Formats: sequence, structure tokens, C-alpha cells
Amino acid sequence: MRRKTFFAAAGICLALAILLLCLFPELSGRRPFKDMDGADILSATVELMPPDVELEVSDMEKLAELLRQVVIYRQDDSYRDYAGQAAVFTLSMDDGTVVEITEYTPFVIIDGVGYKAKYEPCEALNSYANALLGESG
Repeated sequence: MRRKTFFAAAGICLALAILLLCLFPELSGRRPFKDMDGADILSATVELMPPDVELEVSDMEKLAELLRQVVIYRQDDSYRDYAGQAAVFTLSMDDGTVVEITEYTPFVIIDGVGYKAKYEPCEALNSYANALLGESG
């Protein structure tokens, strides 16, 4: 009898979790660049603010790898209330488009639209941009 109760409760919990994710997909996050490949990027720059320096990105494969890991949640413009370092990546894509991705932990702003984002991928992008700064100086 205890076993049946346990499995019934587990089934109900699983069904509720699936229902919540279906009703509120932003809870699970999305990866907007999950299909990006280094070959998709013709050129890229990153501007670090502060120290207000713009750098060329030479390793498109590394940049694409980092962007594939970015997870965004709900749209959120409260990043305007934060202070810190922003890394603005400007990508010229092989299809002729230009994409601006601003990493501003714990936010990602894509072409002017801000999103709450997973911390670790944001921090990895920030570290990469600062490593480029270190290599340039």
C-alpha cells in the first residue's frame, strides 16, 4: 500500500512539473544561440565598459561555443538599475545581419531586448572578453 501511494505521489509531482513548464516556459530557459557555429560569424568585436575599450575577436569558434551556452529566461529591463561591467559583442553574420549581444551579468541584452540569464554562461563571456583585453595590453 505504501508503495502505491509513493508512486501515485511521484506521478502527480511529475505531472505538475510538466504542466508548470508548459504553462511557463520561461522557467526552464531558452538557448537563443544553441545552433550558432563559428563559421556563421564573419567578424566580431567586443567593447568592454568600463574601461571603454573595443577589441577585435579573432577566435569565432570560441565565441560561438560560449554563446551556445547562454540561457535566457524572462524578458527583464531591470538591468538598467544595475552597475558593473558590460561586454558588448557585435557580430557580423554570414547572412548579412548584425547582432549585438550585451553580457551584463546576470542579464543578456540581445539587440536591445534585456533578459534575465543564467549566471555561469554570462560570467564565462565576461571572462573571455577580459582575457582578450589582457592579451591586447
